[in-house]
Amino acid sequence: MIIDCHGHYTTAPKALKAYRDQQIAELTDASKSAAAPNLKVSDDEVRESIEKNQLRIQRERGVDMTIFSPQAGAMAHHIGNETTSKHWTQACNDMIHRVCTLYPKNFTGVCQLPQSPGVNPANSVAELKRCVQELGFVGCNINPDPSDGNWSGPPLTDKSWYPLYEAMIELDVPAMVHVSMSCNPNFHATGAHYINGDTTAFMQFIQADLFKDLPQLRFIVPHGGGAVPYHWGRYRGLAQDMGRPPLSELLKNVYFDTCVYHQPGIDLLLKVIPHDNVLFASEIVGAVKGIDPETGHYFDDTKRYIESANVAAESRSKIFSGNALKVYPRLKQRLPG
Repeated sequence: MIIDCHGHYTTAPKALKAYRDQQIAELTDASKSAAAPNLKVSDDEVRESIEKNQLRIQRERGVDMTIFSPQAGAMAHHIGNETTSKHWTQACNDMIHRVCTLYPKNFTGVCQLPQSPGVNPANSVAELKRCVQELGFVGCNINPDPSDGNWSGPPLTDKSWYPLYEAMIELDVPAMVHVSMSCNPNFHATGAHYINGDTTAFMQFIQADLFKDLPQLRFIVPHGGGAVPYHWGRYRGLAQDMGRPPLSELLKNVYFDTCVYHQPGIDLLLKVIPHDNVLFASEIVGAVKGIDPETGHYFDDTKRYIESANVAAESRSKIFSGNALKVYPRLKQRLPG
């Protein structure tokens, strides 16, 4: 079995964006209040959005299951206020549930959270519990920078995050650390902000005792870990200089995905990071959609890179499915018997 741990609903029906546009327009009109979502989307519209896109690509590339979440760049937690984010998050998560209900053998849900700059992360617990306990989701995405490019909030290791983490542990679900859009023109969203976010999160983990306090917590750092595996010596050295535990300790709680879009990058990732800590992912339909002229294949066809990597069959099996089942234990309940 091949499980893609990183897929986004980038092709959602137009009604979802229309609702968001309405939401944003109402923010500038004091006479209107932020309306709760009441989307009118038919099953046929959902099917069309998926079958021509993610499901088609799944079948073409031989992927069995995608762990599916709302479009990361559209989370835009800096827009509006806590109520704005709450309603937008519920709308997005409900659309994911629609997909997973229509295609239970192909997709399982991961939720975005109703984060907002300056708002206590504990306020996201209710939506996490709704999605896991009522909708059957297997994890969540956490934005380490709800200001979307200004990094105005506390680090992921700050104790204000602990109530959310404790809820994750109680529910036995992991979080993927995933930033959203960049409202800072210095940082291109997918080319800079995403990689910055991955790298920053890992450095925050190095600097604090988060996993000593909460040893059952599990995080996936996407996009191959940002800069981390490719500068592993730098981070090992920094940890040593600061008197922090060796990075092998972090690997009890931190995992990396394979959203790296060329063979040398995947080869290095698999040489540096233990294979028990790598989860297959492609991020389709995501950041890079074109064909690599050097290979004639799509950049984001990451399955080809894993198949071509010099790893043992046992490791390849772990990367393709075994590690996902370990990190997302609720996933087992979602797989066909």
